[in-house]
Amino acid sequence: MTTFEAARLVAARELHVKLRDKAFLFSTAFLLVIIIASIVVPSMLDGGPTKVAVVGDTVTAQLTAAGLEVQTVPDVATAEQLVRDDEVEAAVLPGPEVVALEDPPGDVVDALSAAPPVRLLEPAELDPFLLTIVPVGLAMLFFLTSFTYGLQISQSVVEEKQTRIVEILVASVPVRALLAGKVAAMTLLAFGQIALLGVVAFVGMTVTDVDTSVVSAIGPTIGWFLVFFVFGFVMLATLWAGAGALAARQEDLGSTSVPMQMVVLIPFFAVIFLQDNAAAQKVLSYIPFSSPIAMPIRLFKDEAAAWEPLVALAIVAATAVVLLAAGARVYQGSLMRTNGKTSFATAWSSAK
Repeated sequence: MTTFEAARLVAARELHVKLRDKAFLFSTAFLLVIIIASIVVPSMLDGGPTKVAVVGDTVTAQLTAAGLEVQTVPDVATAEQLVRDDEVEAAVLPGPEVVALEDPPGDVVDALSAAPPVRLLEPAELDPFLLTIVPVGLAMLFFLTSFTYGLQISQSVVEEKQTRIVEILVASVPVRALLAGKVAAMTLLAFGQIALLGVVAFVGMTVTDVDTSVVSAIGPTIGWFLVFFVFGFVMLATLWAGAGALAARQEDLGSTSVPMQMVVLIPFFAVIFLQDNAAAQKVLSYIPFSSPIAMPIRLFKDEAAAWEPLVALAIVAATAVVLLAAGARVYQGSLMRTNGKTSFATAWSSAK
């Protein structure tokens, strides 16, 4: 059996076990429900345009331009009766005078109010709320996925060491094949889950009444995010496996995985807290550990040139190659040491 065949066999085993895990299936379904609900529920609650009864036609154009549904009636009594019967939310009488049943209709009043003209020197193409929530969502998605799946890789390695199963596995397949299979399986699972969520979100926005400008902006952002996610996750996955191999028991994992936790946490908080600082975001988009978050955010805000994501991706890929070699060496040098926690120096020097 070649190393590639052995790695494929290990990956198939890991995928089979994970896809039968009820916790994994439940978490995926739960995330899908949240995304679908966040898109569909606002559309359902919107209920369409506000209905307004109007006596005469002097303000009809203003109300229609504001997106309100106008119903012209012949007299005041008819308009008031429609309000009482809850067939319209408000009525505009001559004067003009606005009549409502219980609460003042703010959208109707705003449509009739005279506001001064506003000229924006640098108008934002997207809603300010989206410019805040989308970057936070992308950062949270990468952080939670890389942290959760990375920790699962470490726990799987420790479990195999603690139960001595690793001795049987190493007798059957090379150590590098065992590592490659684990990393490949977890990368496929993580990417599959993220891609599924991204496709569902994009399709949901397309079929609902979400502004087309929002859809056209988020679509390419999701695409770039998926590409950066794959390279970023592979860059970290082998290091998570190495952190697991340094531990001999699950209790040791808390200390051996601290460096990896910091590698994931620090870039996440840096991108979140500095998302309004364009200069800092530009720097973070070229640092390999924060680039998978910062660069898609800059692309969404239209702050990056067309060549920048390609350069950043090349840096992440080159870093992934280096860290794959380093993580594999630590993994190989500590995997068979089951008597106690292994130090990084010992694992590095013991690798062949």
